[in-house]
Amino acid sequence: MKVGVVGLGAMGAPMARNLHRAGLLAQVWNRSADKAQALAAETGCIAAPDPESLARACAVVISCVSADQDLLAVVDALLPGAHAGLIVCDCSTIAADTAREAAQRLAATGTAFLDTPVSGGVEGAQKGTLSVMAGGEAAALERARPALEAISARITHMGPVGSGQATKAVNQIMCAGIGLAVTEALAFGGALGLDLDKVVDVVSAGAAGNWFVEKRGHTMIRDDNAVGFKTRLLIKDLEICLAMARAAGGRLPTVETVLPQYRRLVDEGFGDEDHSALFRLQRGLFPKD
Repeated sequence: MKVGVVGLGAMGAPMARNLHRAGLLAQVWNRSADKAQALAAETGCIAAPDPESLARACAVVISCVSADQDLLAVVDALLPGAHAGLIVCDCSTIAADTAREAAQRLAATGTAFLDTPVSGGVEGAQKGTLSVMAGGEAAALERARPALEAISARITHMGPVGSGQATKAVNQIMCAGIGLAVTEALAFGGALGLDLDKVVDVVSAGAAGNWFVEKRGHTMIRDDNAVGFKTRLLIKDLEICLAMARAAGGRLPTVETVLPQYRRLVDEGFGDEDHSALFRLQRGLFPKD
């Protein structure tokens, strides 16, 4: 199986490396060509001149881009090289409707589209332990499984196209709520004079334990938020969640509460930091003076 990767950012590049280790990586393409050329030099794969060439040469394309319009632009660029039997697995976080639009654009070429967003953070991408939530035809998922297994520890078929992104929206709402609770609680603990490293360790081992406090607790209390999921991208994801909630006739009070705080972080220049940077603001709930 020849696999191509489109999008070599914080998640896409380590995915490509894991595909290389599995002997599956054939070609890569990135909007900034230097990233593709560097990865090609590192792994021995081909830096494709464009998505069309990559699609024509591969059986599976894994895409990982930042936004809905980016994904649709990639799909349009792939189309001239798309062919019957090709499977496009999109690991971006986009709206479910955008996933369905991408599938429709590719369908005429005989190309199958799977929305396969992932969870597990940069660490999961590096270790190949991501959780994949997949939407699309079950038969296409089975054919693409060797590629997805190279980047993940769990693959779950959620239903037709769009179901993967709907599940990722659920995931992002939980991440936002957990992040709000953890940062507020640690700010409270700091105000009480507790050793926050000990707090992180002890709560991680109990009923309040969660991925966010375990993986980000020790770093956030030191304002070290360089590694992880950028705040500005979480804002984009949560705005997608709000739009989907409105379309379903409901509301998301937790998201409505936390979004203005994340936007404030961007306004203050922390948009490219991990969303655990929210701790910067939560400390202000307990002024020292």
